[in-house]
Amino acid sequence: MAFVDAPLPRYWTGFDVGANLVGYGPLGFLLALALLRSGWGRWAWPLAVFASASLSMVVETLQNFLPMRVSSNLDFALNASGAALGASFAWILERVGGLRRWSQFRADWFEPQAHGSLVLLALWPFALLYPVSVPFGLGQVWDRIEGMLARLLADTPFLEWVPLLPDPVLPLSPLAEALCVALGLLTPMFLGYGDVRTVWRRLVFLVMLFAGGLGAAALSSALTYGPDHAWAWINVPALMGMGLALIAGLAASVLPPRLCHVALLMGLAVSLSLLNRAPVSAYFDQSLEVWEQGRFIRFHGLSQWLGWLWPFAAMVFGLRAVARASMGR
Repeated sequence: MAFVDAPLPRYWTGFDVGANLVGYGPLGFLLALALLRSGWGRWAWPLAVFASASLSMVVETLQNFLPMRVSSNLDFALNASGAALGASFAWILERVGGLRRWSQFRADWFEPQAHGSLVLLALWPFALLYPVSVPFGLGQVWDRIEGMLARLLADTPFLEWVPLLPDPVLPLSPLAEALCVALGLLTPMFLGYGDVRTVWRRLVFLVMLFAGGLGAAALSSALTYGPDHAWAWINVPALMGMGLALIAGLAASVLPPRLCHVALLMGLAVSLSLLNRAPVSAYFDQSLEVWEQGRFIRFHGLSQWLGWLWPFAAMVFGLRAVARASMGR
């Protein structure tokens, strides 16, 4: 805890200041929002700021025990300030009636049980920020799991139980890559279609989904390779996949919710199977080093885990939705 009253760090960058300030803003906002909607009233703001600041203090303290990490009172102050700004924004929204308008909008656009789907849809663009080998291809985890299991079970008879991929692994064909791109867009689309009311609202949602996905993919590419390469990921398979997703999204806008959830599960199964049988290119590995060793280290863990786990969380949600619909028949 000695870092709290230590002199301010001599070396810092504008990126570090902005990242620490903005990073805790959503946490303060969401905590204050949850407390306000739970009836905590005037206690919502201080409780949200205190909880966020306490989390930051714990994180900074634990960094004393991590190699290559240094606890910083400046980081703690910026985290707490960012949380205070986020909580203040939530409080202002409540005062001007923004929360009431959101509740009305949610009731008009989404089914009453649309809780998990809204959370997953809100996290989807952030999951896309971590570089992926195929545009919109989330959930490519087997390569790392295989390596971890091979190291863990080395020199044991259990190594033969691990279903290792063949060597060499054949890359995805252009058609398979286009299918992965299409499914990467269709899975969140079917997730939303399952809870969005009426056809015309689904079409508006489809446009917003494409805009959010394209923006997140472009931002990820710009952060990794530079602003001049924001659209470098767009190639023939990507364009073909996006075109297929758009056509399928328009055709599926009339499907009932239960079929949308079934299509979600089928799309996730095919997408995860294709992605986890494909190799990771050396060029892609180099791009990850920019995130894992460069200035994006603060976002590396969160965005990586989101990219890995989002499809599996969506699969769990889809299974529960289909089961709930079956029991309700």
